[in-house]
Amino acid sequence: MIKIEYIWLDGYTPEPNLRSKIKVIEGGIPDLSEVPEWNFDGSSTKQAEGYSSDGILKPVRLYREMNSSDKVYVLCEVMNPDGTPHESNHRDMLGDEVNDMWFGFEQEYFIQEGISKPILGFNRPHVEGQGKYYCGVGSNVVGRELVEEHMDLCLNMGIEITGVNAEVALGQWEYQVFAKGKIKAGDDLWMSRYLMEKLSEKYGYHINYHPKPITSGDWNGSGLHTNFSTKKMREVGGESYFKTLFNALESRREQHIKVYGSDNNLRLTGKHETQSIHKFSWGVSDRGASIRVPRSVAELWKGYVEDRRPASNANPYEVIKVISDTIDMADELSVTLNNMYSNVNTKNFDDLKSKYNGIPTAEELLDEYKNDDEYELSEEMTNSSAYVKPKSIDNKN
Repeated sequence: MIKIEYIWLDGYTPEPNLRSKIKVIEGGIPDLSEVPEWNFDGSSTKQAEGYSSDGILKPVRLYREMNSSDKVYVLCEVMNPDGTPHESNHRDMLGDEVNDMWFGFEQEYFIQEGISKPILGFNRPHVEGQGKYYCGVGSNVVGRELVEEHMDLCLNMGIEITGVNAEVALGQWEYQVFAKGKIKAGDDLWMSRYLMEKLSEKYGYHINYHPKPITSGDWNGSGLHTNFSTKKMREVGGESYFKTLFNALESRREQHIKVYGSDNNLRLTGKHETQSIHKFSWGVSDRGASIRVPRSVAELWKGYVEDRRPASNANPYEVIKVISDTIDMADELSVTLNNMYSNVNTKNFDDLKSKYNGIPTAEELLDEYKNDDEYELSEEMTNSSAYVKPKSIDNKN
């Protein structure tokens, strides 16, 4: 007899909860294609009304422990009875897989003694300020047994945990998950969270993903720092392309913040290694910026960048979607700007710099382009989403 543990996300907002139930079948361990769909009571998960309560669990990724012969875990999308994606199904919104898009998530969290109980370790007579506990050992950490058991379980199930460490607050930890492919990245992070939640039952702990569980005193919050790259970023790159990407990220600041987790305003204050939620900045090796550029990347302008804004409770599917959309915008913008620059090459660029008192902005270059009798904007360029808002891409950096 084989146990199949079905795992899905419910319809609660602003962030969903993980749910699961087990089906027992006879036979060998199936491949994903052989795992049957199943139904559940959507009226109990805020995904259906009582008079029509069936929701459908569509298996989308299978996980198994290497040494297990009688158990598999299946991550599922929630579908309507007619086969269409449920409105709570953010995974479906990612579209097709893109394997050359890589993500590395840094999942921070606090461990509590239980629901509505103190953070682990904070029942001590004296808790020192943050800093002493970062990457600590011995009496300077608590909860290591759970943390390392979780790491081993994830690795045993094929989830690429690249590291764990104690964070700056007592009872706060972080693990890192890397995946190639935007959909796989979201799946693996959700599955790692599920395994953490399930292990917490064994220890009697509560895993707290709130971005700022300690609001008094000098304590960091918890983030889901998101490292990302594409093949173009890793292999082509270039300072101008990266700055185009940063401009696109700045112009879409509100779209990003909207899906970067609830109560993130409590964490993104401009203090404790964060930038203000109302501002955007990027910097080389700057952990107080919205986007951190690793020093090694800035040397050749090839590689990845870190978005430090997502909160620890953010839905990775939504984080991936907004970043992917912004990268698409930057790619289109880069092509448009390249065309504009190449088509003003007949002009004396030193004269242009003098005319505009420095490097011309994208909008000024566009004006030069439009006023040149020898060239005309193609229909492709005028229909470009990068073309319609030139004011959002001025060359501040």
